[in-house]
Amino acid sequence: MQTKLLIYQRFWWPILRGHHPREVLEGPILAVSRQTKATIPGAPERKSFAKIQSPIEVPGLLDIQLESFAWLIGSPEWRARRQAELGEDVRVTSGLEDILEELSPIQDYSGNMSLSLSEPRFEEMKNSIDECKDKDINYSAPLYVTAEFINNETQEIKSQTVFIGDFPMMTDKGTFIVNGTERVVVSQLVRSPGVYFDQTIDKSTERPLHSVKVIPSRGAWLEFDVDKRDTVGVRIDRKRRQPVTVLLKALGWTTEQIVERFGFSEIMMSTLENDGVANMDEALLEIYRKQRPGEQPTRDLAQSLLENSFFRPKRYDLAKVGRYKFNRKLGLGGDHDGLMTLTEEDIATTIEYLVRLHVGETSMTSPTGEIIPVETDDIDHFGNRRLRTVGELIQNQVRVGLSRMERVVRERMTTQDAESITPTSLINVRPVSAAIREFFGSSQLSQFMDLNNSLSGLTHKRRLSALGPGGLSRERAGIEVRDVHASHYGRMCPIETPEGPNIGLIGSLASYARVNSFGFIETPYRKVVDGVVTDEVDYLTADEEDRYVVAQANTKFDENGVITEDRVTVRLKKGDIQVVDGKDINYMDVSPRQMVSVATAMIPFLEHDDANRALMGANMQRQAVPLVRSEAPLVGTGMELRAAYDAGDLIISKKAGVVETVCADYITIMGDDGVRDTYMLRKFERTNQGTSYNQKPLVDEGDRVEEGQVVADGPGTHNGEMALGRNLLVAFMPWEGHNYEDAIILNQRLVEEDILTSIHIEQHEIDARDTKLGAEEITREIPNVSEDVLKDLDERGIVRIGADVRDGDILVGKVTPKGETELTPEERL
Repeated sequence: MQTKLLIYQRFWWPILRGHHPREVLEGPILAVSRQTKATIPGAPERKSFAKIQSPIEVPGLLDIQLESFAWLIGSPEWRARRQAELGEDVRVTSGLEDILEELSPIQDYSGNMSLSLSEPRFEEMKNSIDECKDKDINYSAPLYVTAEFINNETQEIKSQTVFIGDFPMMTDKGTFIVNGTERVVVSQLVRSPGVYFDQTIDKSTERPLHSVKVIPSRGAWLEFDVDKRDTVGVRIDRKRRQPVTVLLKALGWTTEQIVERFGFSEIMMSTLENDGVANMDEALLEIYRKQRPGEQPTRDLAQSLLENSFFRPKRYDLAKVGRYKFNRKLGLGGDHDGLMTLTEEDIATTIEYLVRLHVGETSMTSPTGEIIPVETDDIDHFGNRRLRTVGELIQNQVRVGLSRMERVVRERMTTQDAESITPTSLINVRPVSAAIREFFGSSQLSQFMDLNNSLSGLTHKRRLSALGPGGLSRERAGIEVRDVHASHYGRMCPIETPEGPNIGLIGSLASYARVNSFGFIETPYRKVVDGVVTDEVDYLTADEEDRYVVAQANTKFDENGVITEDRVTVRLKKGDIQVVDGKDINYMDVSPRQMVSVATAMIPFLEHDDANRALMGANMQRQAVPLVRSEAPLVGTGMELRAAYDAGDLIISKKAGVVETVCADYITIMGDDGVRDTYMLRKFERTNQGTSYNQKPLVDEGDRVEEGQVVADGPGTHNGEMALGRNLLVAFMPWEGHNYEDAIILNQRLVEEDILTSIHIEQHEIDARDTKLGAEEITREIPNVSEDVLKDLDERGIVRIGADVRDGDILVGKVTPKGETELTPEERL
């Protein structure tokens, strides 16, 4: 038997912001804003002093979560959008379809039988979000796939629909309900697959030494370097170094071919002379000895080891993004586009680039005839770091589960009779559902959602973390990776990051940023043509932006868009600042708040603040508790409305109509189409952080509402705007020492009128178990306790609803049978 109690607590705590004379509170709030009037119907009118009009609206603030999950499951809306982008003749595949195609077909060891999986689809969800929270279960939908078993000897095909498991589904607010609690999957910042050239200084000779890493999405690393003796070496999968010409010979290159390709380089020729292998067979055996020391090498084993390492899609995968980065860096042609493994040409071009870099050349001709720059890479540049969003993180976990299942299928193919095999008898779905459950339950990136207020939830979903599996660790991360980088501009907020050991490793997506299909963060810029600012907006990645001259959003131009300043301050490659003529500008920022996150953009007059204090302010807004009576700020930035709207805690009218019924629990609207909609309000629910989640109606019966209009406020919002504190009148003055240092003195009215009062809800559980000595009992009859202490307990021994309790009060009476003898600690357990 289990008893649950919910206890409501009232706290008041000062949250100081702005100005609060009593007469202002009674009149309508008219506030200053740096944003033009919002396009949301019924939004409160705010006076705007904006000098700069943005050509575009802030994009959907939850798109980073919603779009990624829509790609994973292949929702119809996502398919329609993607098809329109790519054209009708291009096949659009979801994340789950991609992974099933990658896995299929699963063949037995002899190749006589194969199993293919395709067409993932979801059935109706079993429970609503509210039911999942009440019953402490997952919000999920059953996932089915079509499994086809083919007997290659008899050409017999057996097809069945197989249930894979319950797949967690994302709510409209970008969260998951796991075991009844709301969780968020944080996007992960990782080094992109690709090819990276680096330079280090040798300590003894003080000469620059160069190296290159070929990093795949999945598979063995390939590293080349030039050492202080001017020999070019290679490391396969971080094993021992050997001459690079050994690898080329193992790939079938003759000495003549190596001389023909690399004859221009003295260091390659000296490496070739001293490599100690004469032909392909010797080279293969030499590589095998280095990779598998202690094992007896044979030519076939060595050949298959090398092929499996880099040329088989099952073992090695550059991924689309890795191939894109590879081709872009080395100028490789379109015939390489679809290849997710390495080719001999990839390896040869990488070696040539390294050799030319080492001798100080600044450009080279690629195999396609393109002239490409020869330079080292900055690993902290956002052109080399990409986001693994929620869809990709779950997809990787499904891949782990399916690869475990693949082994089981192979074993069952060999043990079962070929005639009686069916797809269902081969497939064991437990590894897949276990892998997904493990990810949501224990991954560092699946986090208990911060529901302190609407802003904290929104910020949590837009968080970018460099930690987690496949990422960095706090201990190993240096200063460089944590530091603000020029390429963060408009992509990751330079202000909002935690103080403490995670500083710089956890960030927040900038207000206008979006994530492209490769996982790189893009930011919008207005196109400037011959000194004329247009309303055309292009989204650029960090490495694309490096090729252009970009001006600030406050660059002055007339009503025709012609830049009126003679000399304009601009950004060039690597964040260099210069002053140029208006005609030399390619792009211009779309908004002054483009570089900061949502929380930072809610700080008025941010440009006058010290960055360290602004960081604290941005983080502290997330700690504000929702008050009993919320109040929007007098001085805003225009972000309050959009942040509250996208956070998902308001109730929005689905269509235009007239309000029929309004009460504390629901609102009924008769639509213009004659269909009545009922909106249920959530009342005094407990959040993950113990704050109260309460929605309040904003409309009256008979009111006319438009589609998209806010009809009910959520916690910490006022008239559909984010309202985290109160507009209090603050005096900076000493008061007989009572406000020394960080102490403050409050007006008694703040307490009496509940101006800073908040409601907190605590949940307590107690179990009555069966013990060896008998059953525990929940009862009012508690020995040695006075009746006065038990006055609030009902006849069952449970505190009555509505009782006002204090510290130390008994909430539930429970008696446990006690034996004559003292139990040992083991028995007590």
